[in-house]
Amino acid sequence: MRARVLATLLLTVTALTLAGCGTDTDEPASGGTPVPSGSGAAGTPSRTSDADAATAPDSLRFTGSTVDGRPFDGATLAGKPTVLWFWAPWCPKCRAQAAETAKVAEDFAGKANIVGVAGLDKPTAMKDFVASTKVDGFPNLSDEPGEIWRKFEISEQSTYVLLDKDGKTVFTGNLPAGKGLADKVGELIG
Repeated sequence: MRARVLATLLLTVTALTLAGCGTDTDEPASGGTPVPSGSGAAGTPSRTSDADAATAPDSLRFTGSTVDGRPFDGATLAGKPTVLWFWAPWCPKCRAQAAETAKVAEDFAGKANIVGVAGLDKPTAMKDFVASTKVDGFPNLSDEPGEIWRKFEISEQSTYVLLDKDGKTVFTGNLPAGKGLADKVGELIG
């Protein structure tokens, strides 16, 4: 069993590494298409109670740790539109998306959740990326084992996943330099 898990992880990491830094287009990544949707907190969500976690949609039933080691429960995101930004510290396209992602987090604070999900490197590199790109205004998770990446079927970094307030995926794809992210989040909050 352990060998199978390690083999799956190795294949995932290899595929992500070979994918480079995503594409130069704003086309949705495979497996996702834009879908219009309805309404909604940047900041740092905290742990939820068991009752809250039970009412969270399946898409938000995940846990992890922030790059600075604090526990994180995806169920805290329930009820508001959510942007999950999958990035890698060494990815120049991710670095180019950082400023716009931070601006969107600031502009939509209290109305939408913005969460970075770092992978494909070590926690120290993830912390350095957060500090150097100034994306510390919203939670950034350290997903070194790739569990959250697999949950959302992410196969390349610099990918955004947008969830409506009910946790339904309405967009999965790359937005070069984050352009268009504010419009997509604005549509979700109404």
